[in-house]
Amino acid sequence: MEKTIYHPKITPCPLPFFEGGVKAGFPSPADDYGEMRLDLNEHLIQHPAATFYVKVDGDSMTGAGIHRGDILIVDRSLEAVSGKIVIAVVNGEFTVKRVRKAGREIWLEAENPNFPPMKIDPAWDFQIWGVVTYVIHKTG
Repeated sequence: MEKTIYHPKITPCPLPFFEGGVKAGFPSPADDYGEMRLDLNEHLIQHPAATFYVKVDGDSMTGAGIHRGDILIVDRSLEAVSGKIVIAVVNGEFTVKRVRKAGREIWLEAENPNFPPMKIDPAWDFQIWGVVTYVIHKTG
């Protein structure tokens, strides 16, 4: 995980939005659909003061649909309950993993079989920075 953390300057950025949707079957005329404006900040960011972006560097989370070069939207105000994907710092290194809690034990689990689960040692410098809420992934 690269160490550059991007904190969004939440400013309105409305873009064209065709509310009627796009059919995944046979094409239909688009004349019936009106254009609106859509600001993704309104839909993707619940807590602006606690939200940041981070760019993924690595392939440990490909099974969760998170790939190298993706942008993650991370909310620091959300609780990192077991099963959530989080940004954590382990001994000074940033990582994105799924957190599992079992009693007092904390595990960070990759979504790629080439990366074994990591049991957090209480002696380590460990902190969860936030919960991943969305993945911005380029297709093709």
